[in-house]
Amino acid sequence: MKRSLILFTSIFLFLSCCSSATRSSDTTMTFKQKVLKTIYPLLMKLGKSTAQIDTLKHPPAPVDFYSLHFTLNNDSAFLMSSCKGKKVLLVNTASNCGFTAQYDALEKLYLQYQDSLIIIAFPANDFNNQEKGDDATIANFCKKNYGITFPIAKKASVIKKKDQQLVFKWLTDKTQNGWNVQEPTWNFCKYLINENGQLTHFFSSSIDPLGPEVHQALFNQP
Repeated sequence: MKRSLILFTSIFLFLSCCSSATRSSDTTMTFKQKVLKTIYPLLMKLGKSTAQIDTLKHPPAPVDFYSLHFTLNNDSAFLMSSCKGKKVLLVNTASNCGFTAQYDALEKLYLQYQDSLIIIAFPANDFNNQEKGDDATIANFCKKNYGITFPIAKKASVIKKKDQQLVFKWLTDKTQNGWNVQEPTWNFCKYLINENGQLTHFFSSSIDPLGPEVHQALFNQP
């Protein structure tokens, strides 16, 4: 474990020295992105998994989840009211992160359960400038490299500050969602909404979308 940690730290420092900027028209993986995808399994093994669950079974959120709306990266509107009766998994994403390969698992999860589950990506440049591209570049990158078919929001900040994206404001403010104050700690944190519009779970970046924690939350069974 110690040797693996040293190796991972060395790779991380090397990648930090590499330029993460890409041309706005280039959606092919950069050298850095290819290396990050390669070391993704090691990152998942070494990462600290964190999950929070609404164990108190709070009453409905003070602010109705289905009243929320946001703009997709193609500038069309998305109404959360269209998600009624389905679970919703909201994920803050980035194209140059060690967890970017999680797009593969998210797409597999979506394709398998899209009749009962909606996944929405929220690209953000909040962590180490790992999402510098514009909305068109992000959409093309996701489509070309991971075949993403689930909705992608317009790029915005997801952490607690003045310009925080309004859906993530709801997710991280207990006066709106009823209980949770946990903001994303890194890219690819996940928030699960049940069929009634209640926030039920928070999952950290290192929890696999296809892992047992998410499966149990989706289906209320091991």
